[in-house]
Amino acid sequence: MRTRFLMCSTVITLLAALAMPLRVAAQDNQNHNHKHHHYNLIDMGTFGGPQSRIDYTIPLNNRGRVSGSADTTNTNPYYGNDNPTFFSDPYIEHAFQWKNDLLTDLGSLPGGGTSLPNCINQSGDVAGNASNNVIDPIGGWPESRAVLYEDSEIKDLGTLDGGSESAATCLNDRDVVVGFAGDTTPDQFSLSGWGTQTHAFRWIKSRGMRDLGTLGGKDAIPTAVNDAGQIAGFSYTNSTPNQTTGIPTLHPFLWEDGSMADLGTLGGTVATNGDGGSLNRSGQVIGQSNLKGDVYAHPFLWTKRGLMRDLGTLGGNFGGAVWINDAGEVVGWADNAGDHASLAFLWKHGKMTNLGTVDGDRCSIAVHINGKEQIVGASSACGAGGVHAFLWENGGPMVDLNTLVSHRSGLQLTGATSINERGEITTFGNLSNGDTRAVLLIPCDEHHPGVEGCDYSMVEASTAKPEARPVVSDTARPPLPPSIMRGMSRFHIPGSAVDPRN
Repeated sequence: MRTRFLMCSTVITLLAALAMPLRVAAQDNQNHNHKHHHYNLIDMGTFGGPQSRIDYTIPLNNRGRVSGSADTTNTNPYYGNDNPTFFSDPYIEHAFQWKNDLLTDLGSLPGGGTSLPNCINQSGDVAGNASNNVIDPIGGWPESRAVLYEDSEIKDLGTLDGGSESAATCLNDRDVVVGFAGDTTPDQFSLSGWGTQTHAFRWIKSRGMRDLGTLGGKDAIPTAVNDAGQIAGFSYTNSTPNQTTGIPTLHPFLWEDGSMADLGTLGGTVATNGDGGSLNRSGQVIGQSNLKGDVYAHPFLWTKRGLMRDLGTLGGNFGGAVWINDAGEVVGWADNAGDHASLAFLWKHGKMTNLGTVDGDRCSIAVHINGKEQIVGASSACGAGGVHAFLWENGGPMVDLNTLVSHRSGLQLTGATSINERGEITTFGNLSNGDTRAVLLIPCDEHHPGVEGCDYSMVEASTAKPEARPVVSDTARPPLPPSIMRGMSRFHIPGSAVDPRN
């Protein structure tokens, strides 16, 4: 049996990779007569190339501004050997910001190529990473540098002493940026994929970049920062590989007031947290942890009031927490009895609710929840058919977002990635040729009056039907953001299995 352990959100590939026996997904206490608003679909386009993406840590703020990346017309000379913090794309990508119906190219560093956003704050500032015109001597790829886009101007945040590579993972509303930076010391268990030791950093405009250290091992990665300045992430605790996983022990941490606290595990040797949704305003942290023996893994919730809490599953052996809102409500995925299917869940007040699937599907995952308990994610046939972006609200049931679009778009919405407090949703859609486009959905409701092209009538969940659209198999295209599919892409946990059952 191959070693099984969690790496951020990598097990989310269950939606694409698993061919499960048919199992009808039960939906707990769903309101089948609930009505939904229509949505106006905006394809944000590209910079001349074929694709755009909107699958980053926090791509949408409460003012309706969006960050993402889009292909330019320039081919990528490093395609196939690009920096592991970038997507593998045959075209040079540039970070963008979309606001007021305008797509703005945020550019890259002088002499560089690809740039990617990871987080946008309420002011519209964006943190991410961009390549420069220098080749990393170890990897042979263009170096990555952590950057901050402020008022559409790019700023290189630098590196830690002795290093040449860095990447920003998130920022808060005070423009405190967190990320990771490498040095020149070789590390076979490098979490960045650069082949070197990698430390967490915090960057503040008045002080620059600060090394936050580790929990005792060689590497640490921060994933989220809140407005109180608390930072969540994960770190090796030592340098000795475990027999069960083949890597050193990996624990989540919470950094505050100059100290990095070890949050422990649920008994296993590996526990991680995913992206910007792993930490809320109150300092609660979520993620996934192996159980004792490193065979099974469950979602966890950590609070200062006690130890790490096992949130359980829907009867199976695997699960993961993906997002927590400020009310402490958690969403993610969990297996049902017999591990026949992975299903989206909502956990609140100590209870896990099965959100079910889109009609006809057998697997699902919830990736984001706002303060109004609106939940979005993706639903699929567990590797045997198409994939559908979903919305779950007001007690359910889950509804295919493709059925709520006001007009025919030619796109199949295959994975919703975030929803803000105004109910606006980021998702991505596929054209008939398989190209992916970044999409924003604006609800046709009382908060968005007079939106051109909006259908302000209501739709009952039981009668909503998808428009005729190209069929895109989830075996051909990932049902979820590549950043989630590959453990957020920016993170690399050596030896990990994509499918925890393999």
